[in-house]
Amino acid sequence: MSDNIDRSKLLIPALGGLYEKFAPYSYAFMRFAAGAVLVPHGVQKVLLNSPDTFANNISGKGLPFAGVLAILVFFTESIAAACLALGLFTRIAALMIFVQMTVIITVFQWQYGYFWTNRGIEYALLWWLLCLAIFFRGGGRYSLDYYLGKEF
Repeated sequence: MSDNIDRSKLLIPALGGLYEKFAPYSYAFMRFAAGAVLVPHGVQKVLLNSPDTFANNISGKGLPFAGVLAILVFFTESIAAACLALGLFTRIAALMIFVQMTVIITVFQWQYGYFWTNRGIEYALLWWLLCLAIFFRGGGRYSLDYYLGKEF
């Protein structure tokens, strides 16, 4: 993948240098943001709630193993999200978040429609799409996976 910018196709060619300077970091920024924005959700759950609260919500939707799933929610939104932001075990973290967002979208939010302002799928769908892309791309050049020499 080339990060070179064809200035002749730019509406404002003078911005070409700026684009070229920051283009190599854009994927790392997107991956970091996808994880970092989710971390506070996990931290809030860990500090202010118990897995039992979420287990009740999960079992109320008819899902089995509600206690285990609740612990996975806590883990995914805190540890896996932090790993995604850092690019550590990137594909595993992205897959975990992708699966959680799939459940959130289909089981918990679908009935409310699209818009997040009405408890709809919009916000979870964005994470779902980002994590799908990250899963296929991996951590990238600016990730701990890269520095460890392994793509997980």
